[in-house]
Amino acid sequence: MKSVLRVLAAISVLFLAACSVTDKVTEKITPYKIDIQQGNVVTQEMVAKLKPGMTKAQVRFILGTPLIADAFHANRWDYVYRYQKAGKLMEERKLALFFDQDLLQRVEGDVVAANPATEEKKVPEAVGEPAQNAAPVKEEKGFFGSMIEKIGF
Repeated sequence: MKSVLRVLAAISVLFLAACSVTDKVTEKITPYKIDIQQGNVVTQEMVAKLKPGMTKAQVRFILGTPLIADAFHANRWDYVYRYQKAGKLMEERKLALFFDQDLLQRVEGDVVAANPATEEKKVPEAVGEPAQNAAPVKEEKGFFGSMIEKIGF
């Protein structure tokens, strides 16, 4: 009987010790969370093309179909874009378009139209000449490159 109690005590001590280790393990190991891109991607160049007085068809051609077209507010279109990387919100844009008798009246939101006066004029380069004010090109890693980066190799 005493040997059975000793074995049960030893097993219970091992189980309790295992419970304290699992807390440390769960801190290190987390489930994989995918990157989620939702909504309409709306750029400054696209918003710059919008002009008051455009029809809904013209606006739909420039921006695409709105994410939210409310039946109760037929004169308002909402374009929403969200990008989550590994479960963390990285980027969020909202754009609301207001119409009056199917003509665009005003645009509100986070995306501001690109101002052509402030942008630098791009001059075509001669063949073989290096670009003087060229921005560095961000290289796409692709699927396997991003997976290797996440694994840590």
